[in-house]
Amino acid sequence: MMPNKNQTTLFEQWFKDPRKDVLSGLVVAFAMIPEAIAFSGIAGVDPQVGLFGAFCLSITIALVGGRLGMITSATGSTALLMTGIVATGNARGEGLGLSYLLAAGLLTGVFQILWGYLRLAYQMRFVPTGVLSGFVNALALLIFQAQLPQLGLNFHYGEEISTEISHQVLPSGLQIPIVLLLVGLGLIIIYGLPRITRVVPSQLIAILVITLISIGFNLDIPTVKDLGQLPSGMPQITIPFGQISEGKVPLNLETLGIVLPTALAISLVGLMETFLTQDILDDITDSNSDKNVEARGQGIANIISSLFGGMAGCALVGQSVMNTENGGKSRLSTFSSGITLLAMILIGKEWLKEIPMAALVAIMITIAISTADTNGLRNISKIPRSDTAVMLMTFSVTMLTTPHNLALGVIAGVALAGILFSRKVAKVIKVKYSKINDNEIIYEVTGQLFFVSKIYFIQGFDTHEHPAEITINMSKAHIWDQSGVAALDQIIRKLSAGGSNVNVIGLNEESLNLFERLGGQEPSHG
Repeated sequence: MMPNKNQTTLFEQWFKDPRKDVLSGLVVAFAMIPEAIAFSGIAGVDPQVGLFGAFCLSITIALVGGRLGMITSATGSTALLMTGIVATGNARGEGLGLSYLLAAGLLTGVFQILWGYLRLAYQMRFVPTGVLSGFVNALALLIFQAQLPQLGLNFHYGEEISTEISHQVLPSGLQIPIVLLLVGLGLIIIYGLPRITRVVPSQLIAILVITLISIGFNLDIPTVKDLGQLPSGMPQITIPFGQISEGKVPLNLETLGIVLPTALAISLVGLMETFLTQDILDDITDSNSDKNVEARGQGIANIISSLFGGMAGCALVGQSVMNTENGGKSRLSTFSSGITLLAMILIGKEWLKEIPMAALVAIMITIAISTADTNGLRNISKIPRSDTAVMLMTFSVTMLTTPHNLALGVIAGVALAGILFSRKVAKVIKVKYSKINDNEIIYEVTGQLFFVSKIYFIQGFDTHEHPAEITINMSKAHIWDQSGVAALDQIIRKLSAGGSNVNVIGLNEESLNLFERLGGQEPSHG
């Protein structure tokens, strides 16, 4: 039995290298702030919802997570799933969007704890690469698409918010070329600075430079303060249930019906991205971690975040890899990132307000690019057509659903992958015909007999030829289900009806038991 590389003491889980862990957490916190604010904008809530979520998720997952050094925060994949429920809530009454969002976050946590105890991680191991590729490509396009209004390309806001609010949040007129120039500058800094130095995150430098330009030239462009409220103190317990007149939602079946689809989607998509991040970190650190423990930890973290007014989230691939590469490999690094984030929010609130949205848009565009499976897209001509079809199915269903639903895309991709795989396996079954003499024929079956392959199995027999003896040799075959039993039973009946004495030989024990339970004929076997 191989030793478990994660059998460490509690002290080692927290204080293996405190200096590196704390410094790495500090750097990661700088990278988390702009993303948490930007993801709040995608979800349609105040920046403080994303920032409180980032803080609560980081602190909680440091305590109960299953993967040391992994960073959990508000993410694009979960934020995109929240847009519909926030819009639905706000349409029902002022402030109800946030309450519905928090209620969905609580239910998300319950689901994820349940998935952890049901060991859902083992089932998610079978998600094909094509589905993951379609998932990340759809996520990348949705993140990029969400930035278009901030670039003056307002395809979605017209029917969702008033003209007055739109002018406050989105650039218009002469603001648009200024914003485009600043976004371009931000992209140059983000991609160019790492060629010179990696001491400080290039995203942070981009924010600093663009903010100083905006303040120095007194530019009239949208800033973070236009998105909504920023934190003014520590997060407080926020119960989303109560009277509608108080901006709360009733605790009843109607509310459950509204939040259930969103909570279920967030729970599954969030765990998929978390497990993907976990695999990456396990590979980098050459270690193993428990995904079911992590699933339960994510659930607890999302419940805590929702109770303190934060949005639900999941693991962040970029920040987790950044933390590991900077030497942050213990729970302390994750914990320090959350503490540092909150401290910077409270101390630098006035500065955060002045960050131009153009800086955040530049960061989100780079996230979209890094999220996409660019390697798979470049090599699409070399990838099997079945995998390409699965990727396109996942991508298309996600993009065509309204609101865009990553969970439905994944389900559709997995379903198509299963069908295509079944067809491939079905064609593997072979029936070899051997005529010994005029009175005896032997059919030798090789392969897997189940609901998809039964048609190829049946086509391998000549049911119009009826010698005295027919032997069906199943020693190289396996019957998997009722359809396989029915197919073999059908062949036996047809051949017997023509006057032949049919003998079935070589059935393995499992196939024989299944056939004797479900079949209408008693096979001979030897």
